[in-house]
Amino acid sequence: MSKEPDEKEPTARERAVAAAKEQREARAAKKLRENLLRRKQQVRARRAGEADDAVGLPAAKSTQDDD
Repeated sequence: MSKEPDEKEPTARERAVAAAKEQREARAAKKLRENLLRRKQQVRARRAGEADDAVGLPAAKSTQDDD
């Protein structure tokens, strides 16, 4: 009829921590899916002989000597 003493309601802080954890896990899962799709696209491009599309910041070092 009533809850047992060891089954208490989570506090507001516990709910916030749980919600933050779920959000982190959802973001990580999204990033993993995006990374997998990007890697698959790169493999397909290599098989087709096309150049890879650079996404994001360019590489820190250039392949040419600037001396």
